[in-house]
Amino acid sequence: MTATYNLPDGPQMPRWLRMIKFISQPVKYVDDFAKTYGDTFTIRSTSSDNHLVYFSQPQALEQIFTADSRHFEVGRGNTGLRFLLGDRSFMLSDGDRHQRQRQLLAPPFHGERMRAYGEEIRKITQQVSHEWQIGKPFKIRESMQEITLRVILRVVFGLNEGELFEELRRSLSDLLDFISSPIMSSAFFFQFMQKDFGAWSPWGWVLQQRQKIDRLIYALLRERRAQTDQNRQDILSLMMAARYDDGQGMSDEELHDELMTLLVAGHETTASSLTWAFYWIDRLPEVREKLLEELNTIGVNHDLSSVGRLPYLTAVCQETLRIYPIVMTAFPRIVKTPIKIMGYELREGTVIIPSIYLAHHREEVYPRSKQFKPERFLERQYSPYEYLPFGGGNRRCIGMAFAQYEMKIVLATVLSDFQVSLVNKRPVRPVRRGLTVATPAGMRMVATPQVKRANTPALV
Repeated sequence: MTATYNLPDGPQMPRWLRMIKFISQPVKYVDDFAKTYGDTFTIRSTSSDNHLVYFSQPQALEQIFTADSRHFEVGRGNTGLRFLLGDRSFMLSDGDRHQRQRQLLAPPFHGERMRAYGEEIRKITQQVSHEWQIGKPFKIRESMQEITLRVILRVVFGLNEGELFEELRRSLSDLLDFISSPIMSSAFFFQFMQKDFGAWSPWGWVLQQRQKIDRLIYALLRERRAQTDQNRQDILSLMMAARYDDGQGMSDEELHDELMTLLVAGHETTASSLTWAFYWIDRLPEVREKLLEELNTIGVNHDLSSVGRLPYLTAVCQETLRIYPIVMTAFPRIVKTPIKIMGYELREGTVIIPSIYLAHHREEVYPRSKQFKPERFLERQYSPYEYLPFGGGNRRCIGMAFAQYEMKIVLATVLSDFQVSLVNKRPVRPVRRGLTVATPAGMRMVATPQVKRANTPALV
């Protein structure tokens, strides 16, 4: 029987052609559809009830994010990540279980506990950036990945050095790089590519590497449970000490899956954001000059709390996350019970796609939206339905404050010591990297010592 509910118009192109464009041209994919069909459009599925409906208007996003969560199923929309995160990840759960896990995981990412990690982030940034050879081109993304991976291992896993640290660092880096390569990115969207034909096949290697990482994480958990040090402040230790309302703690399987979730959500994404920030800072000398002037006001050995409060640095980070949000959509919502959004009656099975990218490029909200202009964030505040780089509603990223804090510290630390300049000054276009969009992996920069300014205030 043909469904009678109403849907917005949308493209009629064959699925295979649409998927090629979706994978190879992620930004152009939504830009072109929005130009043709407007604010809301439908990607029709071969199944009559599983159409994808894109929304980007602030009113629509508010309706979606404030709706009763019982209308939607979200975890099932992320099942493509199950091979990486495991079955118990809070990203794959719904309802009460999802809420309980969020409540257990969220505290370390806020307030004084989060700020206590700042010195570790600065130290790791200095270690990595001071390995650059002055005047010799290097791949900026690789450096940012190294920083964010070490931060995760130190702050979340509680590892700083040693054999386990090195093995995990190398294995995780190899796995995430491989599955984010242009060819393997397609495996997230095509199930037929997820076939294990032995260790020498691409997917067989992925599964083998994942098993190796599993062994390392479970070894870490056994080691940590055997320790009696109650003063550890890494996030894993805090997670192990946390208790549900019934007094029970997380099992090793739950801890493993949440560690993988925090790693995947907090490593690649922040590395991409930082890479984009350095790209824009070099592309626009006036932005770099304003940043350096602001950093100059807090001195060399500045208190890290002062970095977090710098308005122009904050605006540069916000604009970086606006113009090319690393994840282009918030979590898809699969309709469980019929709901009306912007006048459209959506039936069970319809997939709602809140488009972060399109929301961030609405001309009435962001005039000249393709222009990188941090000042727009100094001139006005945006609602959570106009600016949403970390998603929205009860699915907003729990690491949002931590990611923003990490970005500011890394940028301030590097820019205090180095000027990093693009080798090739041509504009770059975002490319797909797994489920995210990023700069091309081969983008290279050159570091030169930062010229110290004469009016640096007294050290604090």
